[in-house]
Amino acid sequence: MTRHILSLSGGKDSAALAIYMRDRITEMEYVFSDTRKELPETYEYLERIEDYLGTRVHRLNADFGFDHWYDVYGGMIPSNHRRWCTKMLKLRPFEEFVGDDPVVNYVGLRADENRGGYISHKPNIKAVYPFQEDGLKLEDIKEILLSSGVSGHSEA
Repeated sequence: MTRHILSLSGGKDSAALAIYMRDRITEMEYVFSDTRKELPETYEYLERIEDYLGTRVHRLNADFGFDHWYDVYGGMIPSNHRRWCTKMLKLRPFEEFVGDDPVVNYVGLRADENRGGYISHKPNIKAVYPFQEDGLKLEDIKEILLSSGVSGHSEA
């Protein structure tokens, strides 16, 4: 059986996608990759999302937190060119959570964004982009959040 998984980041796009997809995919699993460097507001946001969705958000914890990997990578700050944080603290725990199950992974890239997501290349994980497929842009995302009463705590 194919699993449907949506990753929440703490920002407006992933929150809006969870709200948008809630009644479209009833068996959706929601995950959050905790870097152990999150703001308290992030955890409050996750509780609001859980209340709205009526289900638990699985907290994926990397075996080692941000500080460990920062040391391993010689004190290099993560950037667009050095994606170790995404790889070690988000992608790897996600792939471990998924295992070998067939998965559809829902990604919150909007139709007005000209970038790709950093996603798994495992053959059992297929990424889909509902906002791009449905032509939803920033104004649509703001409306989804406003009408639901739920919002992300950041602009990420």
